Amino acid sequence: MLSVQNLHQYYGGSHILRDVSLSATPGKVTVLLGRNGVGKTTLLKSLMGLVPIKSGTIALDGQPIEGRTPYERARAGIGFVPQGREIFGRLTVEENLRMGLAYRSASTPVPAHLYELFPVLKQMLGRRGGDLSGGQQQQLAIARALAPGPRLLVLDEPTEGIQPSIIKDIGRVIRQLADGGMAILLCEQYYDFAEELADEYLVMERGEVIARGPGHEMQAKGIRQLVAI
Repeated sequence: MLSVQNLHQYYGGSHILRDVSLSATPGKVTVLLGRNGVGKTTLLKSLMGLVPIKSGTIALDGQPIEGRTPYERARAGIGFVPQGREIFGRLTVEENLRMGLAYRSASTPVPAHLYELFPVLKQMLGRRGGDLSGGQQQQLAIARALAPGPRLLVLDEPTEGIQPSIIKDIGRVIRQLADGGMAILLCEQYYDFAEELADEYLVMERGEVIARGPGHEMQAKGIRQLVAI
């Protein structure tokens, strides 16, 4: 579904992404690992069109999208959950979810299955997003990205600052989405969470991919040591 080839990106004179290639396949969780500052978030923002690329190609279903705007990429079927969640704190839970449907008609209902994935949100529809716990805000951010029905879900550090019980819930949802045929690209620093979910993995260092392979080989290949701080 997603194919990225030979991506290069610069900030000023700094070469941030160096010849990065990856793919994300329907029904699989592709995990992107690496220490802080290696270019993971920049890569995801490049995929979404939030920062420009210098060279390389990004294709969705075989169609190039590197020239498209972020909203065009979202309409093409990419859902993005940014690092830090970035929900609207002054809007209610329901209003936040409706923001995910902003390009649909005003009468479009919030998909009921979102409340099955995250039951706590149904109980808090009228509560302001800023009043939720960090874990609840993360669930809201994921649900908002899922609202328009993407075929590819991109998540940037979804476990950051989240309590263990909600991390388990988020992992369960990611696995359920992949098993249902969605392509998942998960950027993560929490190694155990990543290893448990990974069908495929990539490791970045200094802006380039230094290791990749099937998830079941992560332990044997010593991937934990590559990403340890």
